[in-house]
Amino acid sequence: MAAEFDVPKGELMRGRRGVVMGVANHQSYAWGIASQLAAQGAQLSFVYMEMNEKRVRPLGESIGVESYVTFDASQEGDIPRAFDKVGADFGGHIDFVLHSIGFAERSQISGSFLANADRGAFLRAMDVSVYSWIETAQCAAKLMDRGGAMLTLSYLGAERAIPNYNTMGVCKAALESATRYIARDLGPRGIRANAISAGVMRTLSLAGIQGGRQMFSKGRQLSALQEDTSMEGVAGCALWLLSDLGRSTTGEVVHVDAGFSIMGLPSDEEADAKAGA
Repeated sequence: MAAEFDVPKGELMRGRRGVVMGVANHQSYAWGIASQLAAQGAQLSFVYMEMNEKRVRPLGESIGVESYVTFDASQEGDIPRAFDKVGADFGGHIDFVLHSIGFAERSQISGSFLANADRGAFLRAMDVSVYSWIETAQCAAKLMDRGGAMLTLSYLGAERAIPNYNTMGVCKAALESATRYIARDLGPRGIRANAISAGVMRTLSLAGIQGGRQMFSKGRQLSALQEDTSMEGVAGCALWLLSDLGRSTTGEVVHVDAGFSIMGLPSDEEADAKAGA
């Protein structure tokens, strides 16, 4: 299946090898970014959940993915095992990694944050959503002997209290903090680490959040550009951060959300129009 957005071809990533973790289907951020990287000449390894095999393999084949590894971020030792396989497939060296992994049980992303808080569910969400990023950085760095770039995906719920986002918002805040510490530790080795705070899009993760459709429509209405976040925008930012264009940028959280994150209250005219709708 081809990407459902314009992917200009080029040579920006020619000769670069990298890992894309978390492709789930043709609507996922990871797939959009992978399509852009491949169009720019990158050689890719897909690291993904085995349950998504039937969707992921055809996508990978459509852009010439050379390496496939299944894993489960909740299982101890699975991420190191996956990178051992990637290292074997790519001759012991990679140039970049994209981490697009997050999980919280449904009870943790609906209703009241405090009322639904559960120790076990919270720890599982942090393990899969945050520790997997730390472990990914540890493993990927071993394969980046000539410098490299790492990227993860966040959301505005890391900074603001978003209805129903709850535990996942706390996880994203930890993810962004971890990004800064990873960037500090790996900077002397010429390895950069950044995050994209992407706007709401119609992804599998959005479908799991109570009120997800309302989040999508409000994002458009209240954004500075008065439009949906585009996959082209997210993929383009990822290309910048994972390529040499992103040199000197590390430890940053870049918002790609049509300007939603910069807005305060809507104008009187907009508020009146919404009230009358």
